[in-house]
Amino acid sequence: MAEKDISAASVPEEETAAAAAEKTAKPKKKHTAAYYAAAFFAKIGLTAAVIWALLTFVAGVHICHDNNAYPFIRDGDFCLTYRHAGLRQGTMIVYKQDGKLRYGRIIAKGGDSVEIFNDYITVNDYGISDNAVYQTSPEGSAISYPYRVPDDCVFVLNDRRSDISDSRTCGGIPLDDVEGAVVFIMRMREI
Repeated sequence: MAEKDISAASVPEEETAAAAAEKTAKPKKKHTAAYYAAAFFAKIGLTAAVIWALLTFVAGVHICHDNNAYPFIRDGDFCLTYRHAGLRQGTMIVYKQDGKLRYGRIIAKGGDSVEIFNDYITVNDYGISDNAVYQTSPEGSAISYPYRVPDDCVFVLNDRRSDISDSRTCGGIPLDDVEGAVVFIMRMREI
């Protein structure tokens, strides 16, 4: 019976300690509408900064406005590019030429020697496997063959080979003018 008295006496002490702790604890502060508005706009600003950084330094968003990369990329297609992709032979890229964005396929890199015959392309005296739908011709080229691609440049051909507004006209494309490798295409017309 003595045990019951001791435990009964200790319970009120515990309850009083808990009640004292509640009284000394600060009441929860309620946030105002201005606080929630500031937090909301801070999150929007941070999201916008992250998207800007991604689209400036990592990826690019482009819409094709010509058919020089047809049939791979068509007029009106939405293209996503990756700026840090490894550029190698056969990669479809977006690049700047005369202030315009153009789409083309890398045929050779800096230091390579390119020669174009009727329907046949060689890089460093080796014929390359070219899956172009259209015939490749040196006719109308502003450069002479064999052409040595300057260092820090790429030699680019349009998939629509009758359009010679590519490296056959202007020579090597500087790597600084390359926007990135095309990694995603979404057809926007003729769906």
